[in-house]
Amino acid sequence: MLARPFRLTRGTDYRSVVRRGVRCGGARVVTSVLTTGEAREPRFGFIISKQVGTAVIRNTVRRRLKAVCASAITDVPEGTDVVIRALPASATATFADLEADVTRCLARLRRERTTT
Repeated sequence: MLARPFRLTRGTDYRSVVRRGVRCGGARVVTSVLTTGEAREPRFGFIISKQVGTAVIRNTVRRRLKAVCASAITDVPEGTDVVIRALPASATATFADLEADVTRCLARLRRERTTT
């Protein structure tokens, strides 16, 4: 589970990451990453709309994504904000599928950041 310092909680933070961040899309999730350069822990936020499914399904997807991000905290540089938007296909995805999508996007965005 993600502790409080690792979570995005304000709407303005979500908006800035989605609007100004680098985006990586997949079949099940869209990941946006924004490096702020601040000396703090990486923060994660999740957007799971009603299009994904019922409340039970949305909460299951959110819990799975939180677990994936909790294991990826060490791979994300400090001062980075990550917003993961679940697409309707995530409702039927397994934990391994979601983990593969998120880690692929984080690795790709990390590679792009080091080359620029």
